[in-house]
Amino acid sequence: MKIAITSDSALDLPKSLLEKYDILTAPFSIVMGEEVKSDGEVKGTDVFAYTAKTGKLAKTAAVNEKESENLFKEALKNHEAVIHFTISSDMSASYANAVLASKKFTNVTVIDSRSLSTGIALQAIYARKLADAGYSVSEIVDIVKARIPFVQASFGCEAVNYLYKGGRCSALSALGANLLKIRPQIVVKDGKMIPGKKFRGLMKKWVPDYVDETLKDFPNPDLSLVFITYSSAPDDIVEMVRARLKEVGFKTVYNTTANCTVACHCGPGTLGVLYFNDGEHDIVPKKN
Repeated sequence: MKIAITSDSALDLPKSLLEKYDILTAPFSIVMGEEVKSDGEVKGTDVFAYTAKTGKLAKTAAVNEKESENLFKEALKNHEAVIHFTISSDMSASYANAVLASKKFTNVTVIDSRSLSTGIALQAIYARKLADAGYSVSEIVDIVKARIPFVQASFGCEAVNYLYKGGRCSALSALGANLLKIRPQIVVKDGKMIPGKKFRGLMKKWVPDYVDETLKDFPNPDLSLVFITYSSAPDDIVEMVRARLKEVGFKTVYNTTANCTVACHCGPGTLGVLYFNDGEHDIVPKKN
């Protein structure tokens, strides 16, 4: 059976990886004042420029029911079934809208990733590998859902003012954090974003501290794949993180830039490492 893997644009994969893993996506809408554009049509630098100019955050609008339906129709042109991943239902209506759209089909299954960014991508890529190995839709859904609680998704953030404007920290906390150069960690837990540890200093100082603390707190990684996902970061910082992850033993390390859906809420200077924290899972191909 040919199985399509689809998602909303919050999974933060570039075109090259979407093509590599044959994943189709539907974009969130990005609202900047009176202007509405598709995620991907505008970049993080565009929303950062808008915030710098206006003092306001760009807003996001979830993939709606009709857009989800159109995505499923497109995927089913060349596939017999669809497995669709969305950003956590606690963060967006994208999941609820996709579920409504899926009811118009008999061969579309929607999975709430309980994550965001490349935390979704980890699941979608794993589903693709299972599909390519001959697993059925029900088998893939059960296997992937069992791994969702083990997705390690977290970020360190420099732009505390973005977290404040987005309602994720108080004005007093934002002021103190800016004065003390505190870089808060945001952790995804049970489908929600919660505050984690606090780091200090410039990016070349807090990023390696964040990476080391994350590896210490989540010490059972699936070494087959890890993402370095960032809204903006100097190349030397990203390469430093890549070298550290390779040293740990990760076999595939992908650098990805966060799409606007994630970037406009976290701001510039946000960087995370994301991986499954449940050990390696070899995929045994199904016999015909």
